[in-house]
Amino acid sequence: MNAPRSMRVVVDGWVVLDKPIGMTSTYAVSRLKRIYNAKKAGHAGTLDPLASGILPIAFGEATKTVPFVQDGEKVYSFAVRWGVETDTDDADGRATRTSEARPDAAAIEALLPRFTGDILQAPPRFSAIKIGGERAYDLARDGEKVELQARPVAIYRLALIDATQDAANFVMECGKGAYVRSIARDLGRELGCFGHVRALRRTRVGPFDAKACATLDELEAPGGALKALLPVEAGLAELPCVVVDCDSAARLRRGGSVLLRGRDAPHEGIVYAACGGVPVAFGEIVEGALAPSRVFNLPFSSALAARS
Repeated sequence: MNAPRSMRVVVDGWVVLDKPIGMTSTYAVSRLKRIYNAKKAGHAGTLDPLASGILPIAFGEATKTVPFVQDGEKVYSFAVRWGVETDTDDADGRATRTSEARPDAAAIEALLPRFTGDILQAPPRFSAIKIGGERAYDLARDGEKVELQARPVAIYRLALIDATQDAANFVMECGKGAYVRSIARDLGRELGCFGHVRALRRTRVGPFDAKACATLDELEAPGGALKALLPVEAGLAELPCVVVDCDSAARLRRGGSVLLRGRDAPHEGIVYAACGGVPVAFGEIVEGALAPSRVFNLPFSSALAARS
C-alpha cells in the first residue's frame, strides 16, 4: 500500500529501471515511488508490457528534464515472427491474418532501406496515442474502429542480425514516436508473409543505456535504491552546460536572463546552467543571453561550500 502523501519525501533524480516483461510502465512508476517513498515521479517514454529493458524514471525536480530524455535517440533489439499478423502487432494479440510464405535473409535485407531514414509510419491500433481525448488502446479494446494516420518518424538504423525460417532478429535506432510493432507489421506486409513482434528489449533512451540500469531486485536490496539514484542533471547530459556564479544563478531562478560571457560561451541553442555542479535552469540563448524556460529548486550554495 502506498504511504499517505503527507508521509512521502522529496526525492530528486533519475533511476534507470530494467523493466521486466509483463509490467506496465505506469505500474513500474508506482512501484518505484513506493521503494523511494517519493512524492513525485514519472517515466520518460512508455515501454509496452511485452517489452523489457530501459525505462528511465524521474523523481521530483528531475521530472522537468523528461522532455529532453523523451526526445533522445532510442535503441531496440527485437524479434519478429513471420506468418501471423495480430491486432496488437505483438505476441499478446489475436491473429488477424496468416500466411504460409516465409522470407529469406536476402529478401529481408533488400527491404530494410525502405524503412530507414525519414519515413511515414502508422502507429499500432493498440497504442497510447489519444483520439478525441481517449487512448487508442482503450478504444480498440472496446471494439471501436481505430484508424491512426501515418506520421513522420526517423529511423536512423535498422539492421538484420540473424534469421531463421520463421523469425528474424533486428536492431533499430530511432527517434521519438517510432514504433517497433509498426516496423514488424509493415515488414511482414511488404514481404507478403505478415508478421508481429515476438520479443522486444529497449537498450537505450537518450543519455541512458544499460550501464546505468537497475532491476527491481537490485533496487529493493539494502542500499540498492540509494546506489541507483542518478542526479537531476543526468537527464540533461545531451545538452551543453554553462557554468554560472551564485549571483547569476539567483537571477536565473527569479526568471531573469543572464548574459553569457567568455570566449567559449555558446551563442545560440538550448543549454542548461549549473552553479557549483548543481543545475539551476535550462533555456534558450538569445543574443548571447540565457533566458530560462524552467528553473530547478535545488540547493547550490551547499554544493559550492562542499567544493571550496
